[in-house]
Parts: sequence; structure tokens; C-alpha cells
Amino acid sequence: MAAQGALEQASTNHIEIPVYGNVADQPRQQSQRPEDEEDETFDYSQRTQWLRAAVLGANDGLVSVASLMMGVGAVKQDVKAMLLAGFAGLVAGACSMAIGEFVSVYTQYDIEVSQMKRDEMRTNGAATENAQEAKKKKLKLPNPAQAAMASAIAFSIGAVVPLLGAAFISEHKVRLAVVVVLASVALVVFGGVGARLGRTSMMKSCARVLVGGWMAMAITFGLTKLIGSNGLEM
Repeated sequence: MAAQGALEQASTNHIEIPVYGNVADQPRQQSQRPEDEEDETFDYSQRTQWLRAAVLGANDGLVSVASLMMGVGAVKQDVKAMLLAGFAGLVAGACSMAIGEFVSVYTQYDIEVSQMKRDEMRTNGAATENAQEAKKKKLKLPNPAQAAMASAIAFSIGAVVPLLGAAFISEHKVRLAVVVVLASVALVVFGGVGARLGRTSMMKSCARVLVGGWMAMAITFGLTKLIGSNGLEM
């Protein structure tokens, strides 16, 4: 009986330890972090510069050209006049954005290069590691030509939306309504894309962009209508 009790106690306290004959048979531990954890550790402020330039350029092109077409449509019912005004606004705005961005980025480039030269003179250029680090920093500096081209393209993409909306509609009031609707939808899309990429509030971003666009179109339409109704011949 004592032997049987000892045997039962030994079987009760028995612990199975798995033995793997091959390393490949062992359960693999997940070496990769979950996507949610990667999203939390990603620094979204790194996207600030190019995101700001792209969203600003597209919104500027959309709002300025749509407002310009609404202003012309307030006093002229001819579709050709609206399209010519919109196209002129597209070309002028794209050139203005490109030149402004080129000058701005080139100024930033000159400032950073000058600062790097001052730092190099301060260290007497002795350390090879510092020289290599300075060369890497110089390669990471923004390119003025690329920034200018990106701003012009972003502006043109936004400006094309109201132009395409008004190109195939002959009825004056319907054409104005279509321009407003298409501009509103595009503003919501641009605001949503910016909020998505920057991980900010979708509702606030879309509301800011949409209300700002409505105000610009309404003010342009109202003031142009007021001036045109006071005897200014167009």
C-alpha cells in the first residue's frame, strides 16, 4: 500500500517537459512587432514638410480657381469666359507657387549650408567623422527645384477639378452649382487625406478646409456681383 501511495503521488506531481529533437520543431517567437505598435512608435512629424506643401498646393489651386470662376460667373454667363478665367488662374497660380516655393526652399538651403560651414570652421574641420556627417547632412537638404515642381503640380491638380466640372455644362446656374459641389467634395477629400497621413482628427481637418473654401467662393462671388451690378461693364 505504501508503495502504491508513493507511486500515485509521483504520478500526481509529474511534470511533462517537451523535448525537441530539432531546433526547427521549437515554437517560433514573433520577432516582428504588431502593426499597431509600429504606428504608435512612428514619428508622423517627419511628414510635416512635404505633407504641408502638397495639401497647401492642392487646396490653393482648388479654392483660388473655383473662386475665380465663381466671380466671373457672377457677372458673365458665357462658359468660355469662365473657362478662360479658370485656365489663366491655373497657369498663373502654378507659376506663382513654383517661384515662391523655389525662393523659400533656396533661402532655407542657403541658411543651412552657411550654418554647416560655420560649424565646420568652429571645429577646424579636423575630425573625419564630422566631415562625413556634414556631407550626409548636405545630401539631406531640400532640393529647391523639386519643391517648386511639386508645388506647381499640386496646385494644378487642385485647379483642374472646377475646370473639368464647368467645361461640359452650358446652363449657367447649373454650371455654378456643379463648380461649388465639385469643389466641396474635393476639399473634403484633400482634408481627409491630410488628416489620414498626419494621424489627426478627420472631422476637424475636413471642416476647416471646407468652411474656408466656402467662404472664399462666397466672398468672391458676392463682391464681384456687387461691383458688376453697380454699372461696371464687363
